[in-house]
Amino acid sequence: MIPELKKPSVIMRDRGRVEEIIRNMHGAGPGALQVISDFDMTLTRFAFNGKRCPTSHNILDNSSLISEDCKAKLANLLSHYYPIEIDSSLSVEKKVPHMVEWWSQAHDLLVQQRIKKDQLAKAVRESDAMLRDGYEVFFGSLKDHSIPLLIFSAGLGDILEEVIKHNGVFHPNVRVFSNYMQFDENGVLCSFKGQLIHTFNKREGALLNPDQFEQLQDRPNILLLGDSMGDLTMADGVQNVQNILRIGYLNDKVEERRDAYVGSYDIVLEKDETLDVPNAILNYITEGK
Repeated sequence: MIPELKKPSVIMRDRGRVEEIIRNMHGAGPGALQVISDFDMTLTRFAFNGKRCPTSHNILDNSSLISEDCKAKLANLLSHYYPIEIDSSLSVEKKVPHMVEWWSQAHDLLVQQRIKKDQLAKAVRESDAMLRDGYEVFFGSLKDHSIPLLIFSAGLGDILEEVIKHNGVFHPNVRVFSNYMQFDENGVLCSFKGQLIHTFNKREGALLNPDQFEQLQDRPNILLLGDSMGDLTMADGVQNVQNILRIGYLNDKVEERRDAYVGSYDIVLEKDETLDVPNAILNYITEGK
């Protein structure tokens, strides 16, 4: 049906069920579809030539906009909290307070750096951030078929928007829900807007934007892309879902996390730095439409 589903990086708990969902989506066509995706390490690469690629937070952390002292403090936070985030032995409930601490402390450190809004594009240009291979086809196909792409990110909204713009694919069908910076009258970062979005509260982010989803009520089919267990709830704000296909990128700690991912996502992509599988599914759904 879709040759890309035979790639060695693809694991499916129930191939028959996956094919049934995709057939249903094809029957309904692109007008019934919306795509809900994470950003960092889902639409962007996890690694390139054996080297980790930066997340939207990392882009800023690694830039010349941040002092060496601040970089060291942010690195300490990462080394303390990242193992908690990906620890498969801990429940989400146990992880949440740690994530709130991590994001809050990181944002406070960034505010202290008095970052200027007009410097963000330069930080992105000078970074090693890369969208996954096949991104032009992915973003282009969604635009051509007027399929909404909703990005829920625990990263930095201002930075990830710059990454998408830098790659020339910030089309009108793209909407982003993330942590956005607040700048003062001089264009200097002074705080962060709205509710904090971290890895495990994207469901709340989805439910806080009911108007957004109401506009999409005639799109009951969802293609969901994520790379963490927290991403599985991103579509919880959608009413009257008919078909949902969850695709999970398993980038790190593959052996110890495989069972959890295969048990939760319909399709798991192990150490796959491309958008080949989502693109093939989108191509099938939109074929002849």
